[in-house]
Amino acid sequence: NNEKSVPQLLISDLKFEKSLAKPMFSPDQENHPSKAPVKYGELIVLGYNGSLPNGDRGRRKSRFALFKRPKANGVKPSTVHIACTPQAAKAISNKDQHSISYTLSRAQTVVVEYTHDSNTDMFQIGRSTESPIDFVVTDTVPGSQSNSDTQSVQSTISRFACRIICERNPPFTARIYAAGFDSSKNIFLGEKAAKWKTSDGQMDGLTTNGVLVMHPRNGFTEDSKPGVWREISVCGNVFSLRETRSAQQRGKMVENETNQLQDGSLIDLCGATLLWRTAEGLSRTPTLKHLEALRQEINAARPQCPVGFNTLAFPSMKRKDVVDEKQPWVYLSCGHVHGYHNWGNKEERDGKDRECPMCRSVGPYVPLWLGCEAGFYVDAGPPTHAFSPCGHVCSEKTTAYWSQIPLPHGTHTFHAACPFCAHQLAGEQGYIRLIFQGPLD
Repeated sequence: NNEKSVPQLLISDLKFEKSLAKPMFSPDQENHPSKAPVKYGELIVLGYNGSLPNGDRGRRKSRFALFKRPKANGVKPSTVHIACTPQAAKAISNKDQHSISYTLSRAQTVVVEYTHDSNTDMFQIGRSTESPIDFVVTDTVPGSQSNSDTQSVQSTISRFACRIICERNPPFTARIYAAGFDSSKNIFLGEKAAKWKTSDGQMDGLTTNGVLVMHPRNGFTEDSKPGVWREISVCGNVFSLRETRSAQQRGKMVENETNQLQDGSLIDLCGATLLWRTAEGLSRTPTLKHLEALRQEINAARPQCPVGFNTLAFPSMKRKDVVDEKQPWVYLSCGHVHGYHNWGNKEERDGKDRECPMCRSVGPYVPLWLGCEAGFYVDAGPPTHAFSPCGHVCSEKTTAYWSQIPLPHGTHTFHAACPFCAHQLAGEQGYIRLIFQGPLD
């Protein structure tokens, strides 16, 4: 019972430099605010800690920035044609014109033509690698370290999942719509897709697995609270959720809500969830430089293993998958941080549960990793807490926020998950406060 003599170090007790209290801006924001192209915002895929396992390549990466295009490429609905056969519908929809075809029956198809809109930019997201897709998104496998883990899974993400339309003039409003246009500039809703005629005579519909959106309450800040998940239609209307993802029956229309994205909105494509951050929101978010400074600050305090008395250190952001010999480990039942040791292994428990030498509580024992994807942080606070059971470390407010968010899983369940690795959270809260031991000298 020598616990009292050991100096316990909560990272929140460290006197973090004043300069760390405010987020640092990236160099291009400081030097040439006017010359930089207008940035509408960024989409960040949940479950990746700063980059895809095999590295970001081309249109396939863990985050995607939407910039104002040199020339507008947005479209808006114009003429509606009612064709008596799908063949006639194909004739109406030519390759050079965007259109959405709604097949009502073998005998009838409604084709809505879309014309160029010089006031908006369109960005398309989906699983397809064809050229109309700006951001290629594949299914997220929780905790997978390489893309080979993900390829065997049958994808539930649509090839042309959704599109985001941004206003080219301030305030640069971004809106989301289900489904994207394919290589022949068509969106095709077959007989089985849920579709209907609206009160003003227009057509609307839902995609097979749907596009769900959740807008947080109080924006994306330390005061954020989860909002309600809704489904977005092909025309951008808002509905309550269907009974299951691909049910034929649509939910109720929610009149007083819109498809306008706000900072912190979550977009679920049934297989991957994206976080939308506005350019303004990102300017208030900690940068990688800030997170790196926090990492160095913790390491400078020289936390020690209470068993081996060796100094612990968080590895650099670049080495975020390889367990380092100085890596801190934590007992998830109590939060006591140690270095790796073989002490207290409970043989009868499959070796998964360990007994903490400090307080004798029994539970999982895992390495700690810093959360490197700054876009997931709701504040710039020090890394004092870790998600359970994965051991990703970030600020207290950030762990508290994500542990409350029910993320869609499969076709009809929801659960909270770590934003850095997509592992389902466990334990009473889904996260713990870390207790470090200070140096004895």
